[in-house]
Amino acid sequence: MEDFQKILPVTKVKRNLLDILKQMEKEEETIALTRNGEPIGVMMSLSRYEGLLETIEILSDRKIRNALQASKKDFKAGRVLDHDLVWKE
Repeated sequence: MEDFQKILPVTKVKRNLLDILKQMEKEEETIALTRNGEPIGVMMSLSRYEGLLETIEILSDRKIRNALQASKKDFKAGRVLDHDLVWKE
């Protein structure tokens, strides 16, 4: 559970839900929920959730995955363009 900013027991979440939601939204946190010390769920802001869905959609597209792999090979081979050259007017 190392990808979570916080790990909170469900009882604490029930008592402080509004405050936790405000903090989670402000800090873009992902929170693991536990019951009796065992993970049972996850809470995240809507923007993080939408980003996760977008990432899944992108990675499920074979053409995009192939393009990313080709880009990775180009980068490793040194076939890259300088930032200033790309954005030159």
